Amino acid sequence: MSARSAPAGLVAVLEIGGTHVTSGLVDTARWELAGPVTRLPVPEGSADAVLDAFAAAARATDTPGGTAWSVAIPDPFDYHRGVACFAPGGKFGELSGMDLRGALAARLGCPPTDIAFCHDAEAFLLGAWVCGHVTGAVRCAALTLGSGIGSAFLADGRLVHEHPGLPPGGRVHLLDLDGAPLEQTVSRAAVRRGYRRLTGQSLDVAQICARARTGEPAATAVLRHAYRGLGRALAPVLAGFDPDILVVGGSIAASWDLLAPFVAEGRAAADAAWPPMTVSLDAHAALLGAAYHRVSGQPNPVPIGFGTLGR
Repeated sequence: MSARSAPAGLVAVLEIGGTHVTSGLVDTARWELAGPVTRLPVPEGSADAVLDAFAAAARATDTPGGTAWSVAIPDPFDYHRGVACFAPGGKFGELSGMDLRGALAARLGCPPTDIAFCHDAEAFLLGAWVCGHVTGAVRCAALTLGSGIGSAFLADGRLVHEHPGLPPGGRVHLLDLDGAPLEQTVSRAAVRRGYRRLTGQSLDVAQICARARTGEPAATAVLRHAYRGLGRALAPVLAGFDPDILVVGGSIAASWDLLAPFVAEGRAAADAAWPPMTVSLDAHAALLGAAYHRVSGQPNPVPIGFGTLGR
């Protein structure tokens, strides 16, 4: 990091995902990236290895001294204290109970007060609202599909965590479906597990989607089961919140044209209202939204417990 002073209007962002970490510098005067973006894989292993990957991505972004950091990260996480609440044995379980603010500050050589945290799906929705697919919407919702299911809800430019019909904290991954946590039906792990059970093969979701496009019955059956379930679970939530638009993002959104008919089947089975939808494959939406979260005084969710994948 440079020793020069930070110009006003710059926020450095670290977006932590299930398999990669991304960093960039955002110019909040124009709401655009102020330089190149770095994307690095997150290794499996020790807490030090994971934290070193986070810090390596952050150091790759040229940040003047005194630049504020906004870190977008999945829950369960104590966003106020900067403490990881991930389930031991799950994704990022090696960070469970760790003061991530202090650990990052030590690696980056900055005061802990320079680092703030926000929820990754909320950062995605804020980015889409500030300068993306849902700009200007009065009420909007987001769904991010990757390792797990992320969600966020926005009304009049403010994040909503409590509303009749929403799950606790507005977290869709906490919903139950047929008596079990939703992520046991629809998640990266659930889809892979279902395909392995039918075929004996261990493929990732993108490969399973590719096989479904060729008409393979096993791939089609697994995806229909998962995403029909997603439609059933989401229908009453969206009917209760009644957004003007729903934006879908995350790595699996690249296959949304394939999955949308299955979601529609679930929605029809639930017989509930459904908002217009749009898909955002903007890889930088969460970076812009995390910077907006830092400067706009948006509320942070409170820790609300573990999902089945340690989200």
